[in-house]
Amino acid sequence: MFDRRTFLIGAFLAPAALRAEISSTALGARPPLRPAPDPTSLIAAAGLAGDVSFAAIDAATGDVMAMLGTQAFPPASTMKAITTLYALDRLGPDHRFRTRVVRAGDMLVLAGGGDPVLSTDDLALLADQLVKAGEPSPARFAVWGGALPTIQSIAPEQAIHVAYNPALSGMILNFNRVHLDWRQAGSDYQISLEARAASNSPRAYTVTARAADQAVLFTYHADEAQESWAVSRAAMGRSGSRWLPVRLPELYAGDVFQTLCRARGLVLPTPEVIDTLPAGSEVAAVESPPLQVILRDMMTYSTNLTAEVVGLHASGASTLAASGAAMRDWLAGKGIGDPMVLADHSGLSPDSRITSMTMARVMAGPGKAADLQRLMKAHPLDEDLGDADARSPAVRAKTGTLNFVSNLAGYATDADGRQIAFTIFCADLDRRAATEGQELPAGVSTWTRRAKILQRALIDAVAAA
Repeated sequence: MFDRRTFLIGAFLAPAALRAEISSTALGARPPLRPAPDPTSLIAAAGLAGDVSFAAIDAATGDVMAMLGTQAFPPASTMKAITTLYALDRLGPDHRFRTRVVRAGDMLVLAGGGDPVLSTDDLALLADQLVKAGEPSPARFAVWGGALPTIQSIAPEQAIHVAYNPALSGMILNFNRVHLDWRQAGSDYQISLEARAASNSPRAYTVTARAADQAVLFTYHADEAQESWAVSRAAMGRSGSRWLPVRLPELYAGDVFQTLCRARGLVLPTPEVIDTLPAGSEVAAVESPPLQVILRDMMTYSTNLTAEVVGLHASGASTLAASGAAMRDWLAGKGIGDPMVLADHSGLSPDSRITSMTMARVMAGPGKAADLQRLMKAHPLDEDLGDADARSPAVRAKTGTLNFVSNLAGYATDADGRQIAFTIFCADLDRRAATEGQELPAGVSTWTRRAKILQRALIDAVAAA
């Protein structure tokens, strides 16, 4: 005799001939719509260097349908699925972040509330409110970002210029990014830096850039008043653009707000950064969308800053490592106390480790209870691989990509409506370590595509079992 759990695991992992015999005789089950290939054959056929771990759980019954490998892997951006559950539980789906302007005597203070999606357009609304209220020009203008700890970069081991690795604080603008644009003008370049948003894109005066004769792509320097970038002249070509990270976010936001107010006739002095928010009266404010909307967009666009900010808000910790540990403890309180290391909330840290089975248990447990799939991207592999076969299950999942790491965690719903919580981790950890901080190292695009093809095949196989 064997129980249902043993049957399901065996039906997926057994050789094809044995599996066909089981499916035709046991429990009167009908044959699958198509043969379910042996996953070890799928992995061998993928030609993927490194290791693969896969776990699948019937979300309705909790039965384990597949388990391959017990090694703990870097979760990459699948970590954002855990962060989403944590933030929803601790803050609530309707939580909003508030950015204010406070009048304290002869000083106006732009007070950040740790809004991860605050944009230049939002600051323009604040400026409009001040002008409409007839607010006079102050003697002093300050910016406060103390709603969250100041962290100079999400992952220091990443390249200095990658826009997904900016500074964090309670004052965040445009995901703490600035838009760099350059065009050749004679023997030199015309360079602009803008706080770009949908309707407003003022110049950013606290960030500068110049073309330089240097071997490295970007170099960076900052003092208390300005950030300065040098860009390799040989790499610039005739024209181009990209986002750069901001690491003096209070000065950046103050600079942009000063420009927006001046354009409306309200003159503000040079912004100063303050550590303590003085008592005063609120004279203008804007609020973020509800947290559940922010998290849905975070899951779609995989914004690292948003993940770290909502995680820090949820934990109240002073460092990303401590905040990740608090999230791990929260998971233990939900019944998932498996050994794991959660070193941040975005998955960008190289120190985080979790097994595919543990992540699948998160999907099948807290994730199912919170209806996490409604916030996940539908068919996340289609963008890279094209549309799936019509017989393939409907998939809602979170991808996770680092150099030589390609992960997928979420839900697959088969033709019968059965929901499968799954996780697939693919990693070549030696090549990962050797290319830490590099942008698009040699071979990574081909490796990642092969991993995604394998992920689709494994999902199809377990759904057909």
